[in-house]
Order: sequence, then C-alpha cells, then structure tokens
Amino acid sequence: MFRLFLHPYRKIMSVKIIKARLTNQKWTDGQSARPLNGPSARSLSIFLFVTASLFSVCTLSAQQAAQQPAQGATPTAPPFRRFPTLPPFHLLKLDSASYLTKDDVKKHRQTIVMFFSPDCDHCKHQTEAILAQSDKFKDIEIVMATYQPFEEMKQFNTYYRIFDHPNIKMGRDEKFFLVPFYQIHNLPFLALYDKNGNLITTFEGNQKAETLLNAFQQKS
Repeated sequence: MFRLFLHPYRKIMSVKIIKARLTNQKWTDGQSARPLNGPSARSLSIFLFVTASLFSVCTLSAQQAAQQPAQGATPTAPPFRRFPTLPPFHLLKLDSASYLTKDDVKKHRQTIVMFFSPDCDHCKHQTEAILAQSDKFKDIEIVMATYQPFEEMKQFNTYYRIFDHPNIKMGRDEKFFLVPFYQIHNLPFLALYDKNGNLITTFEGNQKAETLLNAFQQKS
C-alpha cells in the first residue's frame, strides 16, 4: 500500500475546513488576528457570548439539516463515521475552472469515492482493475480525487482515458478535505455509498474489482 503522511499544519487546517463544510460555515486560520486586551476585550467577550447563545438557537436546525450525525457515533469517531453520507467535497475539475461537488453525482446510484495519487503504483493497479471490468461499473458513480499537482492528475486522466467513462469523475482536492475527513493513511482509499448516499464500507489499499462489487451486492 502507498503510505500517506500528513504535514501537522495541513492536518490542523484541514480539520477546520471539515468542520466548516459539514456545518455550511466559513472558516479562517486566524493568523492575522490581533489580540485584544483590557476592558474592550472583556466587553467584547460578553457581547460575543450573548450573541453566540442567541445565534446557536437560531441556527441549530439549519446545521442539522446540512448533515445529520449518525446515531450512536461517539464524538471521537472519525468524521466519516459521524457523518456517514456522501461528503461535501469541492474538487477542481480538469478544466481548471469549475468544481466537482456531490451535487454533480447522479442521484439514486451507488457511488465510490476513491482518493489516489497519480504516482502510486497501487492506485494505478486499482484503476486498471476497475477499467478492466468497466461494463460492471458503468452504473456506479466513481469520484476520483487527489491532492497531487494538477498537471499530474491531468496526465493520469489522459493515460487511462478516464474521459471515455462518463460515470467516472475526477478532481483535485485543493483544500485537502478528504484525507482528514476519512483519516486516510494508505492509498488507494475507497469509500462505498449506496443509492441513498449512505456509507456502506471503506477500503485502504488495492482491492479486487469483485471485492468492490460484492460489497455493493451485499448491501442491496
């Protein structure tokens, strides 16, 4: 398996992005913030506390509608376990101008989210295994995401002629959202979702095409 290592700062920033995406809020790294001291700081703290309390009541239902946590999931569980539905990814498409989101995935279809690296041999083997049986995967939506440089992703797409398969979509995870969301350690990583967008299971490392197809069939 291809081992994936996270830079500490990138990991912290990605966690902030995940929380913002799941609750439809904006985020900031706060590096340019200027500290406040004295009475103004205390007054501001009181004001923010009261405002936040009122705001939380008003926005609770909106946040729950955005994405419901799984019942029984512990607060320390990985994000994909606490929110076991198709994640709110935002991937730069191959046209380098538009973005691929979960709204672009066809409704009422089984889906695979595959995180890969263009220079990962195991990822290449996984792609080849799926393409070799493309007729069996044609009704399954496949989202291929990578954090590697844009040009490497384009070359990978061209080499494997991914564009010949309309059910396979590819994009660059510029915000490094998916790795901490799924807590990925090895590549390729695959997350399987049923026709209702609910998580079935995940795999790390190269899998046989039959293994993926059987996982879908067992859920049906």
